[in-house]
Formats: sequence, structure tokens, C-alpha cells
Amino acid sequence: MFGKKFQRKYALTAQGVQTVKKGTFWTVIVNLIVLGGISILYLLMDGFMGALTEGEPLPNAALFITGVLLFLLLSFATHLQQYRATYGLVYNEVKATRLSLAERLRKLPLGYFGKRDLADLTETLMGDVNRMEHVWSHVLGYLYGAYISTGVAAVCLFVYDWRLAAACLWGVPAAFGLLFGSRRLAGRSAERTKKAAVRVADGMQEALENIREIRAANQQARYLAELGQKIDEHERVTIRGELSTGLLVNAASVIMRLGVATTILVGAELILSGRIDFMLLFLFLLVITRIYAPFDQSLALIAEMFVSQVSADRMMEIQDMPVAEGAAAFQPNGHDIVFEHVEFAYDEKKVLHDVCFTAKEGEVTALVGPSGSGKSTCARLAARLWDAAEGAVKVGGVDIATVEPEVLLTDYSMVFQDVVLFDDTVLENIRLGRRGATDKEVLAAARAANCDEFVRKMPNGYHTPIGENGARLSGGERQRISIARALLKDAPIVLLDEATASLDVENETRVQGALSRLLAGKTVLVIAHRMRTVAGADHIVVLENGRVAQQGSPAQLMAEGGLYRRMVELQQESAQWRLA
Repeated sequence: MFGKKFQRKYALTAQGVQTVKKGTFWTVIVNLIVLGGISILYLLMDGFMGALTEGEPLPNAALFITGVLLFLLLSFATHLQQYRATYGLVYNEVKATRLSLAERLRKLPLGYFGKRDLADLTETLMGDVNRMEHVWSHVLGYLYGAYISTGVAAVCLFVYDWRLAAACLWGVPAAFGLLFGSRRLAGRSAERTKKAAVRVADGMQEALENIREIRAANQQARYLAELGQKIDEHERVTIRGELSTGLLVNAASVIMRLGVATTILVGAELILSGRIDFMLLFLFLLVITRIYAPFDQSLALIAEMFVSQVSADRMMEIQDMPVAEGAAAFQPNGHDIVFEHVEFAYDEKKVLHDVCFTAKEGEVTALVGPSGSGKSTCARLAARLWDAAEGAVKVGGVDIATVEPEVLLTDYSMVFQDVVLFDDTVLENIRLGRRGATDKEVLAAARAANCDEFVRKMPNGYHTPIGENGARLSGGERQRISIARALLKDAPIVLLDEATASLDVENETRVQGALSRLLAGKTVLVIAHRMRTVAGADHIVVLENGRVAQQGSPAQLMAEGGLYRRMVELQQESAQWRLA
């Protein structure tokens, strides 16, 4: 019952399955103890009836009180264990699940994130896990525990009297049959609701990220109207889903409760015919109240279990994605980066065709070409942020597809035009380049990256918080912190994505000075959009439509003509453009 299929169905960890087992076990014990309490009440009533009708002695009060106290003690202890198993332990499962999903995401190839937007992933990590938390804690243990305890009680009732047992219990399978028969309807409704929720989250995130552009274009009213439509649609879909679920749950509850009426009718007929006495009917009526009680909550939540399947499937989709794996050791013979007949495609769109070139250690190799020619793709393949579909990318003779990405990236530093900073101090943002670096080492890297000039003007110097993604810094300042990180890491391979393209002349000069310290003696792969940036490169690879159109030194390519020379001449012409 609690095998691998169960684990996958409810997106549980192995420990989570054990938690559900414990919750189920203690739910069964609680239900059976409550049935034992009903037995005490039945024996007391039977004793009183015997004393009234047949002159038997009254029940022993001390024995009855002892039984009640024992029942209360056992009930308290087992309810406490049930609470720990169905609630307390589940919180650890939630933590383990989120960490497991985050760990999986950390190891997935970058290409996966091109297919899922941030709002969708956030909804999985937060919304879907929250929904499953409720199922793990409120539904599974109670539901399976109710199945087992009801099965035990049903066997006992059939032993007493099969006619009353059938009259009492027929409503339970009928009620659950109705709900299980409608599970596909509930699943489709949940899928529509989840898609509507993701659209709302996506719209809100987009609005927050692009608020300046929306205001600059004077589009606030239109954008808010569209966002309002998404919210209204989500509300409509949710109401429809809740209404259909509520009707089914209430219908199932009514069907199950009809068992009380049939028990009374059958019991009355059996009493009138002299086949049973009143106390047996009384026992069955007492037991019915307890048999139905666990299912009251289960019926209300079983629909949620069906709905949760959408969330569980979304979580398992992440867990099932193949991660980028490899050897835990990386021992290259030097750090030349070699592309050997590399092919790559996004989904079915091929973007690289038979790409071959070498970026030598101690040299600067530049990738140039029109937009969409494959420059950024090559840089990401060089760091194994993606894996080549065909061919191989080798560093020092080692195929990087055979190396664990985190191990591989210890030999890489990356400085991109779009810098990512954290809401922390300048010091800690630089220390991200090498965790465990001393303050002295961090400060040395900062000075080498020309950070001292602007940091000295801050209220607390290097201990000043810089805001979310460096909101309190200029573009040049953010770029220099990024370079300081790379200097601190001091990796033998450096990837640059036009690190100075968006800077003014003064900042560009400072950043280029910092870069010259970073690049000395390294294997450098530069993505270049401006031809003057690569004029001093040792080797240039010209890409066009995903193929290597030319490669060689700047002088060789200028003499050769072709695409590189045409790009240089076009940028020289554009540099002379003036307002009329």
C-alpha cells in the first residue's frame, strides 16, 4: 500500500512515506480506542438495563470509573502521538521536500529554465508544496487510518449481526465510490485553477520587474486592467472548482449518513420480529457515530487529495528531470578550451552546426558575429551550463560533459554584462567569489578591481548593504564588484560577456583596468558585440547562423575580408553618425 507508486503519487520522500505510515498507525489506534470507549458505555448501559428488567445487580461503579479513567489516559496519549505523526513530523517532510527540489533545480541544465518561467517555479516550490503539506498532514494518515479501523470494526459488526452491519456500512463504499468516480473531473478543475494561478503570479512578477517601463510608456491603466482580468478569471475558475467539489462532497456525506436511517429501519424490523434485542441495535447506533466520524473529515478532504495530484505531478516533473552529472575530480592538462564538431539545439531549433575552434591558455579568444549567431550559446557550452547535443567541448583534453558541473566551475570565473548582486554588504557580495576568503583577501580583490573609490564614500564602507541586486549602486560600480568576485576566485578560465558595453567612458576605463589584472595568464573567452573591444584579442572566432564563418587574428581577418571586416567597417561608419 505504501510502496514506490504511493511515494511518487504523493511526491513524498522515503522518510515522508514512513511519516505517513506512523500517522496511519496512530490514527488506527486512536479510532480503535474510541471504539473501546463506546464498548465501556455499552456495557454500562447493558448493566443498567439488566438491573431494571431482570433484577441483576448494578454495575460496579469503581470498575466503571477505572475503565473511564484508563480510556481517557489512553485517548490522550494516543491522540498526542497521532498529532506528532500527522503534523509535527510532516513539517520536517516539507523542509526536506523544498530542499530536495532546490537541490534538483541547482543541478539541472540551464536549458530547463528556458522552458519554465520564474513565477511557475516559485508556484511549485511554494504553492504546490503548501498544498501537499496539507494533504500529508490532514488527509493521508486520517484517510488510510479510517480505512483500516473501519475494516476492523466492520469485521466485528458482521460477527455480531451481518444484517445490521450491512445496513450500517453500505453508505461508506457508496459515498467513496461517488467521489472516486469524479476524480478526473476534480483533476481537470484543479489543472485549470493551477494554470490561472500561475498566470496571476506571472502577471504580478512581470509588473514588479517592469514597473519603470510600464510607467515610462504610460501604460499603467492598460496593464492593471489586464492583470485584473487574470485575477478575475482565477477567481471564477476557483469558485467553479470549489462549487463542484463542494456539491460532490456534500452528496457523498448525505449518502453515507443514510446508513443511520437504514440501520434504524432494519433494526426496528428485527426487534419487532424478535430476532434481536434493543441493546444490540443500541450498540450499532453507538458504533455508527464513531465509524462515520473519521470519514466526515476525510470526505471533506478527499477531494483535496484528488486536486493535489496536479501539484504532486508538477513537483515530480522537477524530480524526474535528468541532472547534469559527472566525475567528482577534474584534472585537465592545461586549460585550452577546444570545441570539436559541436552541435546544439534549443528544443528542436538547431542553433550550432559543426562548430570547431580552440581558445588557448594565456590568450584572449573573442566570439563575434551578428545577433543570434550562437556566441552566448558557445560561452555557456564552454562552462557546461548546457551540454552539447553532438560533438564535444574539452578543457585540457578532458570532455567537460564527463565532469560534475560544480567541480568543473571551480576553474571558471564569469563576468557578464548583467550583474547579479545580493541584498547584503559590499564585502559579502565580493566574498561570494570564494567562500571562506579572509577580509584581507576580499579587500585586496576589491582594490584590484578599483572598488575603493566608490566604497569609501559609503556610510559604512565595505559593510554597507547595497540593496536588492545592488539597487544603491551605479552600473559601473556593480560591474566592478562582479570583477572583484572574479579576481578573488582567481580561476584559470575567464568568460566575459561584453562586460563594459553599457558603461560610460570613465567607468569603462576603470573596469578595463580591473579586467587587465583579472585576465593575465588565463584562458579568456570573450563575447564581443563592439569590434573595438576585440581589437587586441589574440584569436577571433566569427560566428554566422550557428557556424564558424572565419577565425584568426584581427590582422588576418581584416586582410581576409568577409564578415569580420564588414562588421568592423559598419561599426566605424556608425561611430561617425551625427544628429542632423
